[in-house]
Amino acid sequence: MLSLEELRRAARIAHGAWSGARLRRVVQAGPFSLVLVLEKARERSRLLLCCSPRYARISGADAAGPESAVGSFGEYARAHLAGSTLEGVEAAGSDRQVCLRFHSRAGALRLLLSILGPRSNLYLLDEAGVLLHSLRPTEDTRPELKAGAPWVEPRGSLASAGEDRWATVPDDRFLDAVAEEYGRREREHGAEAAVRRIEQAVRKEQAFLDRKHAHLEEDLGRALQAESHRRLGELLKGVLYAVEPGQPAVAATDHETGETVEIPLDPKLTPARNLESYFARYQKSTRGAGMIRLQLEQLRAEQRRLDDFLRDLDRIARLDPPDPGALERLASSPRIRRLLGRLPPGKKPVPAAAPVKKDPKPDLPSRLRPKKYRTGDGMEIWVGRSDEGNDLLTTRLARGNDLFFHLELYPGSHVVLRTGGRAEAAPESVLAACELAVHFSKMKNATRADVHMAPVKNVKKPRGAKPGLVHVRGGRTVHLKRDPKRLEAILASRLEE
Repeated sequence: MLSLEELRRAARIAHGAWSGARLRRVVQAGPFSLVLVLEKARERSRLLLCCSPRYARISGADAAGPESAVGSFGEYARAHLAGSTLEGVEAAGSDRQVCLRFHSRAGALRLLLSILGPRSNLYLLDEAGVLLHSLRPTEDTRPELKAGAPWVEPRGSLASAGEDRWATVPDDRFLDAVAEEYGRREREHGAEAAVRRIEQAVRKEQAFLDRKHAHLEEDLGRALQAESHRRLGELLKGVLYAVEPGQPAVAATDHETGETVEIPLDPKLTPARNLESYFARYQKSTRGAGMIRLQLEQLRAEQRRLDDFLRDLDRIARLDPPDPGALERLASSPRIRRLLGRLPPGKKPVPAAAPVKKDPKPDLPSRLRPKKYRTGDGMEIWVGRSDEGNDLLTTRLARGNDLFFHLELYPGSHVVLRTGGRAEAAPESVLAACELAVHFSKMKNATRADVHMAPVKNVKKPRGAKPGLVHVRGGRTVHLKRDPKRLEAILASRLEE
């Protein structure tokens, strides 16, 4: 921030250079900055008024720049000040404040730049000293001030006017020198903030991949149990002739070990169907293990790429100041750009481990418990088993930002992609959910289908509607071209219940 001595000098120089100038343009160049384009004697100059908590100042400006989309202060100031005449610039009060007095057809107006550290702000006052508007919310700077109420001077005063760090700079270069120094500081601060932002995005993705890796390792462990299904199937084949319908188990001798093995059976199935069931589970587990190994290989490659990004970022951050060109190249890479897109500026990042609702209670009837599958991106897809199960899944178990899928115009299961708090779902996960929505519908044999998807928060159940019937607002349609391999992969990823 400028010292009081520097601010007084800036006001004196601005008054001498621009008093009597016509204000041609007003541009809000960001959340803390206003650029005034002034014309005097057919020459135009730009004056920057900045109320940044760290870099508040009055200085020259290289260019007016594009109009910022943030806030309404720029529009208000433009509507009331454009075309007015700057009558004078002066330091105001005993604290770091500078006042720009304008005269327009509507009367006299004042722009008051108040440099008070974190409480810095830019105010517009009328002729009577009534506060009309402020660049920053007054709640963030001086809560005692209210729009439409008289201006109140800040309490206290500076013990010292401070020093002029540009004392050796001539007056005609002073405002430009201030602009150059603070512009450099802002660029360095922006580079440091960009480094932190990229690192945060990469580490968040690393945490997600670590969790995904742990899940896949667990799934692989279960899939590797396939050999036990094959062994029991082979043993059952040897004693199939002795199995009676409805029998819950049968004993068989393992000739390799000599031990007697009890083979569990499903009493509802015939002996032959029990045998088929064991070999079907063996085939499913074998296919699942292959898919999981492939996913683990892809995941480890992605983890290595993220490690490389962090090493590059560390090299850039060690420079003093960080190289903006190298930083821009890193931030513009497609992978980093996608990760940064999940952390909108000005918003609190979503925690790496976002809370999710608990799984359905184990004491629920099986017809109400959804089937669960895991996508290659580590997300879970839940599928309703019945009309009542669809209701429970969509209205009770799913979260608002989860994604709902249903085949348009045809009855079928509700399908929910659990996003786990992530801002977006990978296209592969969306297509897998679409495959399941078609598979568990009356159109399961179709080669193409239109699947509607929407956030669960846009899915409502009408009062008195029959089970499974919901109303979906908004969303979009996915024109799905069926892929048997994709369907086989997601079906093979079914989670144990």
